[in-house]
Amino acid sequence: MNKPILLRSLAILYFLLNSLICVSQSLPSSEIYHQLLTLKETKRVLYVAAHPDDENTQLIAALGNGEHVQVAYLSLTRGDGGQNLLGKELGIELGQIRTQELLRARETDGGRQFFTRAMDFGYSKNPDETLQNWDKQKVLADVVWVIRNFRPDIIITRFNTIPGGNHGHHTTSAILAEEAFDLAADPSSFPEQLKYVETWQPRRIFWNSYNFGGEFVADKSAKYAVFQVGEFNSLLGETYSQIAANSRTMHKSQGFGATPRIGAAVDHLQFIKGESFETSAFEGIPNRWNELDGGNEIETLIETAIERFDFKDPVVNLKSLMQIRAKLLAINSKPTWVSEKAKKIDELIFEVLGLKMELVTNQELGYAGEKIKANLVVNNPSVVLLSGLSLELYGDAYAEKNKVITNNEPVIVPVNFQIPVDEPLSQPYWLVNPVVDAIYDVKDQLLIGKPFNDMKVGGTLTFKIDDQIFNTAIPLEYKYNDQVDGEVKQPFTIIPEIDLDVSDENVFLISGVNPVVTVSVSFHGEMKKGELTFKNLTEAEFEIVAEEEIASLKKKIYSVSFKLDKNEKREVVAQFTTNEGKTFDQDTHRISYKHIPNLTYFSPAAMNLIQQDWKISGAEIGYIMGAGDDVPAVLSSLGYKVTEITDFSLANLSQFKSIVVGIRAYNTNVALAANQQNLMAYIENGGTVVAQYNVSRPLLIENLGPYPFKISRDRVTVENSPFTADWNHPILAGPNKITTADFDDWIQERGLYFETDIAAEYSTPLTFQDPNEDPLNGSLIYAKYGKGTYIYTGISFFRELPAGVPGATKLFINLIEQ
Repeated sequence: MNKPILLRSLAILYFLLNSLICVSQSLPSSEIYHQLLTLKETKRVLYVAAHPDDENTQLIAALGNGEHVQVAYLSLTRGDGGQNLLGKELGIELGQIRTQELLRARETDGGRQFFTRAMDFGYSKNPDETLQNWDKQKVLADVVWVIRNFRPDIIITRFNTIPGGNHGHHTTSAILAEEAFDLAADPSSFPEQLKYVETWQPRRIFWNSYNFGGEFVADKSAKYAVFQVGEFNSLLGETYSQIAANSRTMHKSQGFGATPRIGAAVDHLQFIKGESFETSAFEGIPNRWNELDGGNEIETLIETAIERFDFKDPVVNLKSLMQIRAKLLAINSKPTWVSEKAKKIDELIFEVLGLKMELVTNQELGYAGEKIKANLVVNNPSVVLLSGLSLELYGDAYAEKNKVITNNEPVIVPVNFQIPVDEPLSQPYWLVNPVVDAIYDVKDQLLIGKPFNDMKVGGTLTFKIDDQIFNTAIPLEYKYNDQVDGEVKQPFTIIPEIDLDVSDENVFLISGVNPVVTVSVSFHGEMKKGELTFKNLTEAEFEIVAEEEIASLKKKIYSVSFKLDKNEKREVVAQFTTNEGKTFDQDTHRISYKHIPNLTYFSPAAMNLIQQDWKISGAEIGYIMGAGDDVPAVLSSLGYKVTEITDFSLANLSQFKSIVVGIRAYNTNVALAANQQNLMAYIENGGTVVAQYNVSRPLLIENLGPYPFKISRDRVTVENSPFTADWNHPILAGPNKITTADFDDWIQERGLYFETDIAAEYSTPLTFQDPNEDPLNGSLIYAKYGKGTYIYTGISFFRELPAGVPGATKLFINLIEQ
C-alpha cells in the first residue's frame, strides 16, 4: 500500500463510529431491524452550531431514526465557558462534562459527535468579537476537515449569519459553515489535509430557521424543505419528540431537562446555497451503493434481509448478515462510509447472536509499569459456534483458540499484563498541550474533530464465526457492583506513578494570615525517597515546616510556608524528585457524576501565591450555597471563618458578620427562598448580605432584596472592558482603597445577568461598557437597610476569585467588610 492510501486509511479508521464494541444482548428485535434499515441508507447530514445543547435534537432524532440517514453534530466548542448547575466545575472541567453529556445525547438520538479546537471563552456579543479571540483560520480548517472526513450530502446550521441579538459564537458557527461548504471542495484550501483525505463538495446547505417562543413565519422570498419531526416510530416505541427530550435531558449540567411535545411538529430548513431543489432536501442526492463496484448486489442483499427479517428468533437472520459482511469485506478500496457499514454489520451480527464480550478488572486506576489482573469474558447464548478466540494486548496474545463458545456457556480467560513503562497518561487529547489564544493546541491532525480519546487501555479481540474472522477493539473496564445502581462499569485510566496535590489553589500572604499549605505526595507503586521543591521559587522563598509519612496510605504530607519580597501574584508548581532523579509534578483531577463516565485529567500541581497588604477582619462568614462555586474556599484562604448555612433561623444568622449568597441560589436553594424574611431581618439588625448572580427564570421568589430590582440578560463580556467608578462610594473607598489597576487582568468577562429596573434606594458605584455599546450600571447595587447593608452583584466573582485575580478579590473583600 502506498503512503497516501495508507494515510487516508488511517484517517478513515480515526473517523469511524466513536463508540467501541463491547456489547451484550441489549437490543430487542425491533431495534435490530431499525438498525438494518439504517445500514441500507447512505445519505449523510452534518448539523453545525457552536456549543453543546445548541443542536436541534428533535430534527437529529427524526433524520437519524425516521429518514435513517447518518447524521452528525459538529459543535465548535465543548461549552467550557458556560455555567454549571450540578457543581463547581468550570472551564476545562466543565468542557469535559459537557463533552460527555453530548456523547450521551448522541447515543440517545442516534447521531454522531464532532468538535473543533475552539475553546468556549464565554459569552460573545458578535462574530467580530468572537474571531478576535479565535484564530479564524484554525477553526475554519477544522470545519473543513470534518466535512472532508464525514462527507455529508447536506449541511444544516442551527443559526444564521446575521449578527445581532444572538451569541457571537452562534453567528460565527453559521459563517464558518457557509465558508467551509465551498472550501472543502477546493484543493488549494488547507492542502495539508489532503494527504489524509480527499476534497468534498456537499450538495446544499440549509439554515434550520426558527422563531424561539413563537410560531414560525416563513420568509416569502426563501425556499424551504420541511421535515415532520413529531411522528411516532413504532419500531422504537417513541415519538421523535420523546427521543429528542431524552437526548436534551442529558445536558444536566445546564439544567436542560426536557418534557416532550405531544402531537405533530414541523421543522423548516431554509435553503442557503448549493444545488437547488423542488420539494426534498435530499433531492438529487445519489445512492452511494450505485457508485460502488458491487454495491448494487450488497444493497439487494440488505433489502432481502429486511424483507425476510425474523423478529421472533433473531439468530435466524445471521446467514443474510454474514453474506452482506462477506461482500463488504471483499471490496478492495473502502471509502469512509463503506468502512462504517462494515463496522455496523459487525455490530448487528453481535446483537442477533446476543454476544457479551468484556475485558474487566477490579481496579479503575493504574500507572505505567504496573502489573494488572483482568479477565476476558465472552458469552454466546446462541447455538451458533464461535471459535478461535484470541485477545492481543500490548503485543501479547491471550487465547482459547481450541474452545468452541456456544449455548450460553461463557468462557473466561485470565489476562495478566504489565502496562508499558512509556504508556502516556489518560489525558484528554485536547488538554495535552496548553491552550493558545482560546484554541486547543492539538498537534495530531487525525485527532482533530474527535469527541474524546478512543480507548485508554484495551486490545483487539479476534474470533471466527462460520469461517469469517472478526476483529474488534475491546476496552479494559473497571467493573463493580453498586448497592443502589447494580452493575457499574468505568473506563480504566492510567495515572502517574507519583502524583501531587496542593491544599490551596490560591495562597494569600496577607498580614494577620499565616497560611501553611499542605502538599500531599501519593505513591501508587512503592514509596520512594525524594525531595519536594517548587518551580518558580528560590529556596529562601519557601520553608518545609513539617513532614509526615503515612505508610499505610503510601503518602507523604508536607506542610509548607512561603514568603515573597513584594506585592505580587506568582504561579508556582510543586514537584517531587526521587533519589533516582525522576521528577513528578502532576496533580490528578477526578470528576464523577452518575449520568456520565468518570473523568480524569492532569495538570501541574500549581498554586497562586498572592502577597498583598489588604485589610481583612477574618470574621465569621456564613455562605448559602446555590448551584455550586469555589468562592467559600477562597474566603477561607483569606482567613475568614466560613460556615455553610443550612439553619436559617434568625438566632443562627446573627452570629455572622456577613453572609454571602452563592451563584444561582435563588434559582436552586428552596430553603433560602422559604426563609428570605429571616435574611432580610438579619440585614435590618445590622448584618451584611452579598448576593451573587442568578438567572431570571426560574426564580424561586420574586423579591431578592429589601427594595425591588429585576434581573436582565445584560452582561459585559470583554474581561478588561472600560469602566467608570464612584471612587468615594463605601464599597470602593474601604477598608481597602480600590484603584483603576484593580480592574486589570480579569478573566472571561466582567459579569452577567446584570440588574435592571433598580429602585432609587440602591446606589450603583460601577459602570461597565463593552466596545461600541451603551454603558451598564447594573453590575453591582448597594443599599442600607435598617442597621445593615444589602449588596447584589452580577460581577463574575465566581470566576475571578478561584482564578486568583487580585483586584477582583480585593473588591470582594470590601463587599464583605461593609
